[in-house]
Amino acid sequence: MIRMTEPSKITAVPDHQPAAGGIAARARASVGPKYLAGLNPEQREAVETLDGPVLVLAGAGTGKTRVLTTRIAHILSQGRARPAEILSVTFTNKAAREMKHRLGQMLGHAVEGMPWLGTFHSIGGRILRIHAELAQLKSNFTVLDVDDQVRLLKQLLQAENIDEKRWPARMLAGLIDGWKNRGLMPSQVPSGEAAMFANGKGGKLYASYQERLKILNAADFGDLLLENIRIFREHPDILRQYQQRFKFILVDEYQDTNVAQYLWLRLLSQAPSSSSSLPGLTRQSIASSEDGSPGLDASRRPGDDEQDNAAPAPLGEKAPTKNICCVGDDDQSIYGWRGAEVDNILRFEHDFPGAKVIRLERNYRSTGHILAAASHLIAHNEGRLGKTLRTEDQDGEKVTVTGSWDSEEEARGIGEEIEQLQRQGEKLNEIAILVRASYQMREFEDRFVTLGLPYRVIGGPRFYERAEIRDALAYLRVINSPADDLAFERIVNTPKRGLGDATVQMLHDHARKRRIPLFEAARAVVETDELKPKARGSLRDLVAQFDRWRAQREVTAHTDLAQIVLDESGYTEMWQKDRSADAAGRLENLKELVRSMEEFENLQGFLEHISLVMDREGGAEDDAVSLMTLHSAKGLEFDNVFLPGWEEGLFPSQRTLDEQGRAGLEEERRLGHVGLTRARRRAKIYFATNRRIHGTWSTTIPSRFLDELPAANVEITESKGGSGWGGSGGYGASRFDDMEAFGSSYSTPGWQRAQANRNRGGGRSGGFEEEAATFSSSSSGPDFGSFSSRRRGPLTIEGELVAKSTGTTSEFSLEDRVFHQKFGYGRVTKIDGNKLTIAFDKAGEKKVVDSFVQRA
Repeated sequence: MIRMTEPSKITAVPDHQPAAGGIAARARASVGPKYLAGLNPEQREAVETLDGPVLVLAGAGTGKTRVLTTRIAHILSQGRARPAEILSVTFTNKAAREMKHRLGQMLGHAVEGMPWLGTFHSIGGRILRIHAELAQLKSNFTVLDVDDQVRLLKQLLQAENIDEKRWPARMLAGLIDGWKNRGLMPSQVPSGEAAMFANGKGGKLYASYQERLKILNAADFGDLLLENIRIFREHPDILRQYQQRFKFILVDEYQDTNVAQYLWLRLLSQAPSSSSSLPGLTRQSIASSEDGSPGLDASRRPGDDEQDNAAPAPLGEKAPTKNICCVGDDDQSIYGWRGAEVDNILRFEHDFPGAKVIRLERNYRSTGHILAAASHLIAHNEGRLGKTLRTEDQDGEKVTVTGSWDSEEEARGIGEEIEQLQRQGEKLNEIAILVRASYQMREFEDRFVTLGLPYRVIGGPRFYERAEIRDALAYLRVINSPADDLAFERIVNTPKRGLGDATVQMLHDHARKRRIPLFEAARAVVETDELKPKARGSLRDLVAQFDRWRAQREVTAHTDLAQIVLDESGYTEMWQKDRSADAAGRLENLKELVRSMEEFENLQGFLEHISLVMDREGGAEDDAVSLMTLHSAKGLEFDNVFLPGWEEGLFPSQRTLDEQGRAGLEEERRLGHVGLTRARRRAKIYFATNRRIHGTWSTTIPSRFLDELPAANVEITESKGGSGWGGSGGYGASRFDDMEAFGSSYSTPGWQRAQANRNRGGGRSGGFEEEAATFSSSSSGPDFGSFSSRRRGPLTIEGELVAKSTGTTSEFSLEDRVFHQKFGYGRVTKIDGNKLTIAFDKAGEKKVVDSFVQRA
């Protein structure tokens, strides 16, 4: 007899979900289409969750591209949408092509009919051409590049009688681009921002610029989205068409979207039934941050502002959202300087109520120690959703931190480590140096040329191939050799002097007829009436300037002469007035160029060195070290990554901290996180105690980010570039221990004296008056509490060079003319044992050890 259980005694069984990584989850992963094979549980969940809003937080190296592509394949294979009903937005055309290729491989056939897979601007441009008449354009409108844009703005400035030298067109172009990135039409620009240009005329000029674009049947890059937003707001029926067309929306790199991209996506992601409430996405939707700068406030979004009566309803029951999936990583948002809003991803759950957040935390790229260091660093940021990268692979080598005396030693040390890796069989293609500022590259490039080490610069030209460097070198070449026609032609009208193509052609004709160089042709032409008075006057002044500079070469140090030329020619001022994003970097590069000249005795020697450098095709090697900025490294990965320059002021950037405060600090920290996670097997951090900043040697302190790394995952090592760090007595091995490793940089006649002194016990360990910080090379986990606490006093450039007398008699005599590697030429004024007091021609009086100088 079967006994029935009383209904009231039945206990409810809780819902069950397979444990992540368990037997059920792994078995389930083996079932289904082939394209799902190999996905981990979190990846598979991100692929199969098709309904409603989804945010996939994909950490570095967790396979986000695979997830995004597989999700599209799943939508298509399940018949949930046709290719033309999927809107998939990427940030680069390369990423779009890669996705199409992967889709073809997954589905076993080429994917046709996906017109809406592309970048924000390519898709926006496609929509704008379809509805061009609503933007007062024709469908064959032209998209202006930056040069055309600046040329048009110059015409408008001239029409308004605005001094273009005081208010550069390029500056206005930058302002307009920023306004468009924030979705602002001319009438919506805040008066305070309009006042930033030409005494309040910025807004009027923006409006005139937009009117002129319509007349020319043209649009600029920002219009491709801005006009979309306006059309969608003013024509709800057209917006509804696209809302109905796109059954699924997928967005890559969501953390890098700006305000205009956010608004565009927000409109398209609404369900069609709510479109009637959407026309009012306006400037009022964009809140301001506490410091008054435009931003996306944590508590406000389109529709939240009471003053915006036409704004859409909050995304709830009245404005349901469709199937939108955004993939991104808030810890890799590093493009705030060009308008990216990390708040877009931080606010996803607020913007899309009921959204599902899926975290991809298993990293398939880096070792355990690297991931632990990167995760510990980024955990210090407050503005993040939070996740911790992990790996099932080995812990691997610890992240190393190495201190160098100066940036030159830093470059030598990294060069030595790279050569050692190469001897161990590592490919140069798997080695990268990631710098915070482009001017840091110059010392590495020079070092690699000396070593004969192939390298390539990613994301830009090599240092001596940059336009501003070539221009500056052209001036110096003409001073050195007046017959250098190519150099003279390059800078005859740079900066602008009113000497156009017609003038240059006249000079060429005159030079050919008389068989003389262009410079001499210019000297002859200015004495005739062949040129118009203004052009003739400009050319006469230029010839006179070169004559004066050439005369100064005999009595002025070549470094000082270079600075004089850049200033008096107006070239430095040209870049100071330029308001483009890269102008500041170009000025830094020019300062670095002048600094690099100090290593050479004269201008002729420096230019010969440049000829050698330029003759090497460093970027054409099949196997070469990659050199790039941290910003350029996003999306790349290498077995071995070197991260130099981790010092306060350089990284984090002092300029960023001054301009953006805590938000800037957090973005700099995200940049450090990106740098570390580029490494698969080895990550090596360097910092220098002395670095030349704006032409002056300055003592630097290690970056605060070093104190934010976990001690258990970090090893402190000695520099291989000749440092006096670490080792016995706190002073470590001398830079003279292995001269072969350092080339001829320190192979001066004083080297033998230094070796002899050390053998007699009178070497460097006799004691510096300014001691260097000491570092333990033990891997047992050093006290990582504070790098700054290890320093035993303020470090200056003399810290390396000033020593107590050892009692050894110097081989130098009073009034001897000597040369020092850093301070240049000077005269001995006082001798105390092996310590010399020298009056240097440029650096003033310094006390140095005699082993660091040689007779001139």
